[in-house]
Amino acid sequence: MHPVLFKVGSFTVYTYGFCIAVGALLGFVYMYRQGKKQYGVTFDQSNNLFILLVLAGVIGGKLFMIFEDPALYFSQPKKLFSSSGFVFYGSLLTAIPVMLWYFKKIKVPVLGMLDVMAAVTCIVHGLGRIGCFMAGCCYGLPTDSFLSVVFTNPVCQAEPLHTPLYPTQLFEAIFIFTILTALLILKKRKQFDGQLFLIYLMVYAAGRAVLEIFRGDIERGFLIKNVLSNSQFISLIVISVALYFYIRLNRTKRITTR
Repeated sequence: MHPVLFKVGSFTVYTYGFCIAVGALLGFVYMYRQGKKQYGVTFDQSNNLFILLVLAGVIGGKLFMIFEDPALYFSQPKKLFSSSGFVFYGSLLTAIPVMLWYFKKIKVPVLGMLDVMAAVTCIVHGLGRIGCFMAGCCYGLPTDSFLSVVFTNPVCQAEPLHTPLYPTQLFEAIFIFTILTALLILKKRKQFDGQLFLIYLMVYAAGRAVLEIFRGDIERGFLIKNVLSNSQFISLIVISVALYFYIRLNRTKRITTR
């Protein structure tokens, strides 16, 4: 589509990076406002958390790339430090323990803040997927469906170019923003702290497992070639763990307010 947003001389702004930046900014604003309103989180605390999550997201997203092609990254480790390429699940699963630790450190309700972070994650991730669409990464399989899109820009990562493909990036973005809308509706009706975050994990993981069927970028990695992708396997684990904690926390019906 449009991998390059604009260029000024030798300075290039890529659409993917721009979308991530906008998503991070909007996510930070939501996190700060809701954290302050619900649990008295200060601006400095929100800012520190934001920095920690960016670091965790980058490190986790890069490290999980190793699972896509272990031989490649072990033989050419410098590729991990290239400007492109992240694995969302790597970022998410690295960010969760960081959030748990930080919320305990600043002494705010951990599960309640995780509910806030569920919406934040959707905001950043949804806009990030729009960036993926513009860059052509995470592309879909060839199709004759009326829903198809054709990538023609040679800078795009989509393969093959000039061929109708499923716009899996947009499918996922729409799916994520639908989850976000549902979470915002459920926010005032939640029955226990942590419910929104666990719902997000289970619903997203289930949807991601289905969306993987339409993905065409085979380099993302498979546990069982062309049968079970790495992301589908992780999705199954995420659903199982989240469901366990959902059942456990549902018994307490505990909600912490400021």
